[in-house]
Amino acid sequence: MVGMGYRTIKTAIGAGLAIWIASLLNLEFGSFAAIIVIMCIEKTKKKTLHSIQKKFFASLLSLMLGSLCFELIGYHPIVLTIFILLFVPILVKTRLQEGFITSIVIVTHIYTFKEVSIENILNELYIIFIGMGIAFLVNSIMPSFKNEIKKYRAEIEDKFRIILYEFSSLLKNSERIWDGKELMEVESTINQAKNVVIQDVENHLLRKENKDYYYLEMRENQLEILKQMATIIKIVASSKLNVKQRGMLANIFHNISQHVDSGDTSIALKQLEEYEDSIREMALPKTREEFEIRANLFYLNFEIKNYLIIKKDIFERAMSSN
Repeated sequence: MVGMGYRTIKTAIGAGLAIWIASLLNLEFGSFAAIIVIMCIEKTKKKTLHSIQKKFFASLLSLMLGSLCFELIGYHPIVLTIFILLFVPILVKTRLQEGFITSIVIVTHIYTFKEVSIENILNELYIIFIGMGIAFLVNSIMPSFKNEIKKYRAEIEDKFRIILYEFSSLLKNSERIWDGKELMEVESTINQAKNVVIQDVENHLLRKENKDYYYLEMRENQLEILKQMATIIKIVASSKLNVKQRGMLANIFHNISQHVDSGDTSIALKQLEEYEDSIREMALPKTREEFEIRANLFYLNFEIKNYLIIKKDIFERAMSSN
């Protein structure tokens, strides 16, 4: 059914359950417990807990201050107006603004009772506990994002594989044409994946670290390097000059493209060391064009090394946290 999401189902069940429990206890204004459930259920566990905390303390504060105002001044509409004018700045000062609506409803219940008694106070507390308790319980059941995150990782790695392969091909073949669309596509995929991972993090109240988020940060940093290299790759590829290091670097890019999903960067880093040694052994460039091409190739060597070091550091961090 359209619009029938997981959160909607939980909200509907929670609201019905809250009214049922309130009716069993014969509470006045028991239906408000369902409204509390609806207002407290958020997208993630952490957001729900945060919402419950804000609304709970704001409701208690309104119950105490509202009761005091009505008992001291009287049960008149003007008193409710005065209460709101005084109460809102207090909520802002204590950063409990999210609990404004629930607080006002609680106060109007006291106003309707026309009496502050233990029975009436308990009635409101029971409604608060039922609504917020059920909201917390139903929202403690969350769907797993594991398969979705796994799918995003596979898609990101596939795009990286294509990008690095294209880098290799452009260095080998000056006639090759590549529009670079994968750079934009993988950026969008990383952003989508981060949104899902953030939800997953907020659904684990006791988890302090998330390896998937670190992984996406790694890919985000690597992508920035790939974007910078793409411009230089095209400059080098536009030249017809045959430079030995060009083919060597192309082979390194090809090797890296074949091991995007691997945490082992030792082979690629060793190849880059050999590549750097070959640069030192070669004669100085004879023309300006050769100098510029070799300078750009040296820059590409520097950037792809940074790309690998970022990957190496994040995988070592993951291994040490196991």
